[in-house]
Amino acid sequence: MIDNKLSIRPVIIHIGTVENKTQEEGFQNTTLRPILKLQHELLIAFFENYVKRKKIDFQGLSSEKKNDFVSNIFKNDNMFKTELRGMIIGQFTVSEFAAYKSISSDANKRILTMAKERLLSVFL
Repeated sequence: MIDNKLSIRPVIIHIGTVENKTQEEGFQNTTLRPILKLQHELLIAFFENYVKRKKIDFQGLSSEKKNDFVSNIFKNDNMFKTELRGMIIGQFTVSEFAAYKSISSDANKRILTMAKERLLSVFL
């Protein structure tokens, strides 16, 4: 089962090695980035569904308003953030989850920051 989860993740070549990095940086580069890349299309669909449920004309907003809207979601909507983190954490292996538990606060911030950056790069 572990090999299956790891085998479907995209390889991100330009990350570099995890030597001389903190545990958090290593976890981000070896686990979080590949999972976020794997889940990219789902993340986009999740966001589009969120916008549709909220009945927001997102495409009609200016770039500045889109940026503000996305920033406010990541600041204020705890349900959105919890579901998004669940999409990522659900792709962890058992050993990755064990590592995550010791750095969960930092890892959660990194997950949300990287997801927000992905959404902004797609929609702005």
